[in-house]
Amino acid sequence: MPQQPNITRERGRPRQFDTDIALDRAMLVFREKGYHGASISDLSAAMELTAGSIYKAFSDKRGLFLQVFARYTSLRNEVLRQRLEQQPNARARIAELLRFYLESASDVEGRRGCLVVGSAIELQVLDSELAELVRGALQRNLHAIVALLEQGQQDGSINPRHDIQSLSGVLLCMVLGMRVAGKMQNLPQHDSLIATVLTLLN
Repeated sequence: MPQQPNITRERGRPRQFDTDIALDRAMLVFREKGYHGASISDLSAAMELTAGSIYKAFSDKRGLFLQVFARYTSLRNEVLRQRLEQQPNARARIAELLRFYLESASDVEGRRGCLVVGSAIELQVLDSELAELVRGALQRNLHAIVALLEQGQQDGSINPRHDIQSLSGVLLCMVLGMRVAGKMQNLPQHDSLIATVLTLLN
């Protein structure tokens, strides 16, 4: 008697998919709706996966968010790093950093929102591990700005009289504020805005 195929095993096999594509689709949902606002139904529709496939691959919404957050910060940091490396001095790198955030806060990209800033707004209602993840990302942003200011004072492109810690806090508030403002409306006259902020370095 011929052996029957194992139909149950075939039916229970997890759906195969490209993880990076799935994470990028989920990323848009988390950026637009926030962690708590994004439902599994929203994520399932955007990722084109069943809820069961999401749970099998990522355990739960929290596990999915952790991977999305890591991918989001990694991709953006790499793009920014490459852009900054092309600049001649620290002052120019700060201008490019501002341009990067302004572009991110404009048009469709701006309305989608920043995953880090959006998560920071939800910080008080996130569990301790997720909250620490967001704080760590913000702290790395601050350290990067501090490093640029220190380089600028060393290469002569930034006035050495400035207190770096105070100035870095001001710049961080500005770049985070750009992302919040971009969620509501476009930020016009990028070059003029950047030139105005750079006067703080004189």
